[in-house]
Amino acid sequence: MPRFVPYLTKEQEDELRKIANAIAAPGKGILAADESTANEEENRRHYRQLLFTSGKELGKYISGVILFHETLYQKADDGTPFVKLLQDNGIIPGIKVDKGVVPLGGSDGECTTQGLDGLNERCKEYVKEGAKFAKWRCVLKINPNNPSYLALLENANVLARYASICQQVMD
Repeated sequence: MPRFVPYLTKEQEDELRKIANAIAAPGKGILAADESTANEEENRRHYRQLLFTSGKELGKYISGVILFHETLYQKADDGTPFVKLLQDNGIIPGIKVDKGVVPLGGSDGECTTQGLDGLNERCKEYVKEGAKFAKWRCVLKINPNNPSYLALLENANVLARYASICQQVMD
């Protein structure tokens, strides 16, 4: 009996490969616009609008942009969704999907990342809104005694579950 059953179609695999290659294009990088700084939402929107409306030149150097939840739904002053502004410049929109780190019980100050609960539903909505990739942050404490075996297993499991969910909900 097989122990692994591929669940992605050939078309899905091809699409994942296409997105990964585009994001990793030589000479380009990913713009992290997924941090929500402590100020007014309208100020954050204006700042992101400044970034995303800087012209076609942006697409020459940026392959993808990691958006924060609120940014995925924001629009420029003229009503154009930020996602469309990025797409029109050949930039792939992505989304931060984790919910932050929390202490890992049974460890020496290590942590794990939360956010798997409800991830399937959130990702379906994000894909519908135009997101083509996702970011998930795990943190490992590095010192002579860490990372612990527990932290390695926990974070590897969380990352695997995150990746599996994201791949299952793609178009």
